[in-house]
Amino acid sequence: MNEALRVALDETGFTTEALAERVGVDPKTVGRWLSEGRIPHARHRVAAADVLRRDVADIWPDTSRRREPVWFRPWQEIEREAVSLRWFEPLVLPGLLQTEAYARAVLWEAGLLLRGDVERHLAARLARQAVLRRDDPPQFTAVLDEAVLRRPVGGPTTMREQLLSVMAACAEPHVRVHVVPSTVGAYAGLNGPFVIAACPDHRVAGYLDNQLQGQVVSDPDDIAAMMAVWENVRGEALSHRQSVDLLGEVAETWS
Repeated sequence: MNEALRVALDETGFTTEALAERVGVDPKTVGRWLSEGRIPHARHRVAAADVLRRDVADIWPDTSRRREPVWFRPWQEIEREAVSLRWFEPLVLPGLLQTEAYARAVLWEAGLLLRGDVERHLAARLARQAVLRRDDPPQFTAVLDEAVLRRPVGGPTTMREQLLSVMAACAEPHVRVHVVPSTVGAYAGLNGPFVIAACPDHRVAGYLDNQLQGQVVSDPDDIAAMMAVWENVRGEALSHRQSVDLLGEVAETWS
């Protein structure tokens, strides 16, 4: 039996039938999740955890650990504990804001992963997004290059849905998105994406991504350098309100 799921149901007062209705599956399916320990499809895990107000990893703790590369696990733990996340992306939407269709396109269209690997990475990415939906979410601030909004990842429909999803996320008080307009010339963000996380014990860690694997950074000098870059990209970006307006304008161009 999935004891964590049973406890979550008991504590929230949901029956298997009520959860099934909210998630959009048959009650027998939820029964199998509970009694047979089956792992639901990624979108159903995310939806069920959201309804039960739990982190996906609390109910299905092994899924994200198994599906993420070993080198990513230290950052995954930092991300879960963070009280704030500052994220810069010049090429794609941050993983915590990606829709399922957009994330699948990012993973699949590059042609570097087998289909089965795509689904495993996709499941892990969607599961990580629960950190923004928990009762005490981190303050999440993303800075994006405008090119991210205009690159046709997955096609027009996927892009429109993705940008509208980001706009919906921006309605939450803990989510802020800023866009560096295409009129800006050279700026520090052109050197690549990065994330800076602040933890409850005041530790600060950084994350750098490349074509082979990611790197967790904790050296004070490296963190200071990353903070300087953050100040540069944040300074070049539009305000949150202006950025949301731009998201809406670009979303309409994908209609």
